Amino acid sequence: MKKLFLCIAILVYSSIAFCQIEVGKEMNALQNTICNPLNLSYRFCLDNPSRREAADPTMIMFEGEYFLFASKSGGYWHSKDLIHWDFITSTDLPFEEYAPAAVVIKDKIYFIASGNAPRKIYKTSDPQSGKWEVANATFPIGMTDPDLFLDEDGRLYFYYGCSNVKPIYGVELDPETLNPIGKPVECFNSNKATFGWERPGDYNNENANPWTEGSWMTKHNGKYYLQYATPGTQFKSYCDGVYVSDKPLGPFKPALHNPCSYKPEGFIAGAGHSSTFQDKYGNYWHISTMTISVKHMFERRLGLFPMFFDKDGELYTYTGFGDFPFIIPQKKISGPEALFPGWMLLSFHKPVQVSSEIKDHAKNLANDEEVRTYWSAKTGGKGEWINMDLQKRSMINAIQINFAENDTRLLGRSDSAYYQYLLEYSNDNITWKPLVDKRLNKTDVPHDYIQLTKPIQARYVKVTNYHVPDGTFAVSDLRIFGKGTGGLPGEVENFRVQRNQNDNREVELNWKKNPDAVGYNIRYGEAKDKLYHNYQVLDKSSVVIRSLNSNIRYCFTIDAFNEGGIHKGTKIVVAQ
Repeated sequence: MKKLFLCIAILVYSSIAFCQIEVGKEMNALQNTICNPLNLSYRFCLDNPSRREAADPTMIMFEGEYFLFASKSGGYWHSKDLIHWDFITSTDLPFEEYAPAAVVIKDKIYFIASGNAPRKIYKTSDPQSGKWEVANATFPIGMTDPDLFLDEDGRLYFYYGCSNVKPIYGVELDPETLNPIGKPVECFNSNKATFGWERPGDYNNENANPWTEGSWMTKHNGKYYLQYATPGTQFKSYCDGVYVSDKPLGPFKPALHNPCSYKPEGFIAGAGHSSTFQDKYGNYWHISTMTISVKHMFERRLGLFPMFFDKDGELYTYTGFGDFPFIIPQKKISGPEALFPGWMLLSFHKPVQVSSEIKDHAKNLANDEEVRTYWSAKTGGKGEWINMDLQKRSMINAIQINFAENDTRLLGRSDSAYYQYLLEYSNDNITWKPLVDKRLNKTDVPHDYIQLTKPIQARYVKVTNYHVPDGTFAVSDLRIFGKGTGGLPGEVENFRVQRNQNDNREVELNWKKNPDAVGYNIRYGEAKDKLYHNYQVLDKSSVVIRSLNSNIRYCFTIDAFNEGGIHKGTKIVVAQ
């Protein structure tokens, strides 16, 4: 009899495992969207406090596939489609150095990381193997935040710098020996007196010197766009500026549209220290560092954003709704509108019930649209749960579960670093149906994003824990996307803009609060047809923006959005 029960148990377990694998394959095959922060196996750092980190990304395309290098990750990632990623380890590369850089030269990838001189440059023709060899054992420049750029004529350039005093430097390299040709030149330094976005602080409200770092060169239509990060990686205001030149080593002038990559608000903020690359269809992308910086200043994640050059050659990154789901296109696109599937946020401040909670990490923090706060159960045990009431039946297209590492002690990569859970839905909070079953999952997905193969109509969504890597079962936000019932919010009324006459880097915006709106997206720029900056707020009717260029005028408009969609603003207000 015992043998019979054992056989039945094995069959049931095998059946569940098989079903999960098949469902997982179907979902992976149909997925065409992603959601920031990227759902990668971010490594736990090697020192206390226990926390995850990845930052300073370099993305390149090699033989039609993508390779992603990031600081302190213990390896690098590979993808064929920018959606699904596998992780590659190697004993050959210095993964504990910050800000790795890579470039493709002919049939090889060349790699260098930050550090004192002499540095080594590595190369490989087979990055998926993890096998690298030394290409230059005595690179003579000690530096932080390197960038390698190969020009169309075969000439190779090297940019570097990470300081709150010194500038960004550039120098030409011999493409055969990989040694410098001539002396490094100063490209540019910070100018916080003119550029409000270079002032430190989450809201550009501090007066210390900014960090000028993370350079990256892109060439487009004969122009050289040298991008750099500022004012500091721990701030929501972390962004990328850009200078432009007709020559790879300058002289450089600041672009009119600056910063070129900026995401100061939303569930997770920051869009600095990035790399710019083209996909296999010719679309430009910007992969950036995003900040959490709670357990440690360097607690960071990665975000991917579409990037564009307009008809006048202005470079801009589209970060509007930059942590909502967006489509990874399978063709050349002309603007960001082609990427938005129309799925809105359904979970903000909805009623939540939980199995338990601890002090300072209450249940209301599980859907406050702030990655820096989180709900935690009292234990990490099987059966802890969170249940969200959307208050009415809604169309659900995608769900993002952002796990928080509460009371973890893990350091480095671990075989236990994965989450197992059961995701269910209901319309009466009594009868539950399985939505996603990951009770046997062994993949590390700290920001698990699930695009449903078919949308469902549901009012309640529940996540039940079966395994956490360590510590307690904790969620920084359970985010649900789709379409709610009801129409769009009305156009925003009484939109007013007042520039600070004592400091032109600042502007205050006010509007009449719309009872039908969940939030607002402010779009602005130096011209009415160049409203490339985005500043998103939730449940507010005013905001102060301190990131303007003091020497140009700005045009502003404001969109209202809710669970039904976006009502784009039509009124444009000019601030001199």
